[in-house]
Amino acid sequence: MPDAPISDSNTPLSPDEQADIIPNLATREELNEWERDNILRARQWALADRQLARLNPASEDYVRELHWRMFDQTWKWAGIYRKTEKNLGVPVHQIHEKLAQLLGNAAYWLDKKTYEVDECAVRFHHELVVIHAFPNGNGRHARLIADVVAVKDGHRFFSWGSKDVIAPGEAKEAYLRALRAADHGHFELLLRFARS
Repeated sequence: MPDAPISDSNTPLSPDEQADIIPNLATREELNEWERDNILRARQWALADRQLARLNPASEDYVRELHWRMFDQTWKWAGIYRKTEKNLGVPVHQIHEKLAQLLGNAAYWLDKKTYEVDECAVRFHHELVVIHAFPNGNGRHARLIADVVAVKDGHRFFSWGSKDVIAPGEAKEAYLRALRAADHGHFELLLRFARS
């Protein structure tokens, strides 16, 4: 296991969560590459026409299956809600309730066209990040779900700043600023960042 905790947005993993790594890797760089390959396979599955046509991204089954497909070769807890408190996200005992509420809202937004598709997707993404349902991979998972929502409606997938928003740097800082603005109901920055 790599010596530094692996995270997206610096979410530390518990020792038990870290012990649930599947591959035998020596460095954080190897883990990042392994996860990237796992996520690319999931992305191909998620954006395939047959999946887009038959699956509902605003359902709990889909949310869990997508996370599982993104990390099934990396973590034993892929697709399983977290059982430990983190430095962000709702308390563990609220995950099911908050996720059910979000999925109902997202289904309504999409069905009733409450917002333009991009805004529905970005709001869905933001709330998934806020809930932080899984031990790790929440931001990457939420961005892919937003892409699925957009592509399913005939739009292009999002560029998310066209740079790595996982590694420390300007793109990650811009992404985090946009998320913080969305925390206060201001989605313009996040919408712009998603399409930049």
